[in-house]
Amino acid sequence: MTTQPDVITEPRDPAPAAQQALPSATLGADSKGSVEQITLALFIGVPFVALVAAIPIAWGWGMSWLDLGLMVFMYFLGCHGITVGFHRYFTHGSFKAKRPLRVALAIAGSMAVEGPVVRWVADHRRHHKFSDAEGDPHSPWRYGETVPALLKGLWWAHMGWMFDEEQTPQHKYAPDLIKDPAIRMVSRQFVLWTTVSLLIPPLVGGLVTMSWWGAASAFFWGSLVRVALLHHVTWSINSICHAVGKRPFRSRDRSGNVWWLAVLSCGESWHNLHHADPTCARHGVMRGQIDSSARIIRWFEKLGWASDVRWPTAERIASRRKEDVAEAA
Repeated sequence: MTTQPDVITEPRDPAPAAQQALPSATLGADSKGSVEQITLALFIGVPFVALVAAIPIAWGWGMSWLDLGLMVFMYFLGCHGITVGFHRYFTHGSFKAKRPLRVALAIAGSMAVEGPVVRWVADHRRHHKFSDAEGDPHSPWRYGETVPALLKGLWWAHMGWMFDEEQTPQHKYAPDLIKDPAIRMVSRQFVLWTTVSLLIPPLVGGLVTMSWWGAASAFFWGSLVRVALLHHVTWSINSICHAVGKRPFRSRDRSGNVWWLAVLSCGESWHNLHHADPTCARHGVMRGQIDSSARIIRWFEKLGWASDVRWPTAERIASRRKEDVAEAA
């Protein structure tokens, strides 16, 4: 017996008049102009250069424990802002959040420097509607299944798609967020939260060491290298996890589980179950699958900040297993 996976479908398209009435949730429109393209290139390029330079700099000048602590703290703050906030909460509604937590998750996700919350959610909802098919904004199978085509597709899925001028209509895929004044404001303040995210490490580093060198070192490791590492781990979910990995669950696409990305992706690389059951609050549902995002959602639930969490049940997991995997188990 086959069971259709629960997939977040495209929100109903508001009437043209209603679309026009909805205010913009980002500084740009649904298509990217030259200024935004240049800004995007800087946000991606500068941290990447720092990431490339990290090894020789660490070899030559070293890395302080303060730098390491700031990098790890800011990394997982932004990462969980994306995984718990932008992804499992705003995109898929895996749980309900009280108002302060809702706003805090939007801000934490914005500090990952991956784009405004409304644009991020709209892109991801569109991805689930057309996953690995025509219309998917970042499928690695876009150009075909030959080795050259897949290599080109991996580049596209990893970061090339972000420079595509044709963008996901935000009013079509995320009208619920645009209608929320607080979330709309956070989304429009993306540059502000990016600035805050980049300035926290050098501010702390400078104050603790009482030196400009401490500030500069903290900025390099805690801001630039951290942002670049988080970018490429997140983008690897779009590229690597849709090209390789184990697939014990039924899904309409080629999403796979990639174990070696689990810790750095905060549980997002258990991607096959996610596409088989998108609204599930836990992605790592099998024994030994680390999912720190699910743990944080559990803490929110125990504190009373989150409710109606869509935790997996044994029956729900079993219904999504491939028959041969279920029999082997």
